[in-house]
Amino acid sequence: MLGRPQGVRVWARTRPTDLRLGFRGLAGLVETEFHHDLKAGDVYLFVNRRCSSAKALLWDGSGLCIYAKKLVRRRFARLWRDASPGQPLRLTTVELNLFLEGVPPRRAPDGRGRRR
Repeated sequence: MLGRPQGVRVWARTRPTDLRLGFRGLAGLVETEFHHDLKAGDVYLFVNRRCSSAKALLWDGSGLCIYAKKLVRRRFARLWRDASPGQPLRLTTVELNLFLEGVPPRRAPDGRGRRR
């Protein structure tokens, strides 16, 4: 997925995002809400309100890249359902790959979602 190594950090915004935003708009969200340096090589995931589309923003060493995906028959998981409001959600690269395939996240035995 995205040609990134296994050790890359993946961060997801825990609120719906207007995916009409491009490079500048998504980069602005990373800087103002995540307080991260875009050039660190992390992947930033954004999902629209209907959970039908997602974008991933990353620095590839020479510039910013945006990868976009729209699911036709399914919906992406609502990443903001079980997350702390306004706090970015950390995902593994495996979780990111599953998310982009439309696979719902695993639930903890108590039904509250993934434990952190």
